Amino acid sequence: MIVTRFAPSPNGSLHLGHAFSAITAHDLAQRHGGRFLLRVEDIDGARSRPELAAEFRADLAWLGLQWDEVPPQSSRTASYLAAAGRLREMGLLYPCRCSRAEVAAAAQSHGPEGPVYPRTCRHAAIEPGTPVAWRIDMEAALAHTGPLFWEDERAGRQQARPDLAGDVILLRKDADTPASYHLAATLDDAADGVTLVTRGMDLFGATHIHRLLQELLGLPVPRWHHHPLLLDAEGRKLAKRRGSPSLAERRRAGEDGRALAAALRAGILPAGIVLGEGLHSEP
Repeated sequence: MIVTRFAPSPNGSLHLGHAFSAITAHDLAQRHGGRFLLRVEDIDGARSRPELAAEFRADLAWLGLQWDEVPPQSSRTASYLAAAGRLREMGLLYPCRCSRAEVAAAAQSHGPEGPVYPRTCRHAAIEPGTPVAWRIDMEAALAHTGPLFWEDERAGRQQARPDLAGDVILLRKDADTPASYHLAATLDDAADGVTLVTRGMDLFGATHIHRLLQELLGLPVPRWHHHPLLLDAEGRKLAKRRGSPSLAERRRAGEDGRALAAALRAGILPAGIVLGEGLHSEP
């Protein structure tokens, strides 16, 4: 049975881009008699606003979607720490004290995750008590797995190239919300039985890292469906901070959510909104 999911973070209201993503995942599941899950990814520290989860549910119902809800990420910390512990025991994680600014200043190249970490702390001595993040030793991890591949329903078979992102962080310095997106999303999709990971093209590069983690941790390997993004008139991804109207605002203004969903399915977009291009064969 196909299982898809929509996994928003409660650090801002949903907008049309979220609606398009949720509808895509919902319809793929419905078409095959499967399940569509809602998972609230609420481990973004102080930016997470618990009250937004209720708003998300109201927005999805307004669009006419039906879903099964699974536990939020904030209830899953133990599983993240256990997985990181396994990777540490395998010798695949190392502590890093560097700040984002220090990484940006020292980086000599850029990858799909931004500046590629130059492995400053790989063999550095770090004083006890220093706050550290834990990074994956990508070279050692790939030596452990060998070549890896994954399947995208739109872009076809892909060779995993997590090395292009460098030694990404899996556990953050923040003790209250330690897991990175890569570790949490990979573990959650496995725990929730997701068989088709449906998300936007902006996360295409992340999938190479997730495929590596699945192999290292012995997790099931789903298929992926990376859909194009809705963009504004300047070709930028929609974002609330740039004035993209929220679904909640549209809902409270009396707009017909089911009609909006039908228009998005038909490719009829509001003025000033375009559907981005979107097939990748390289990360």
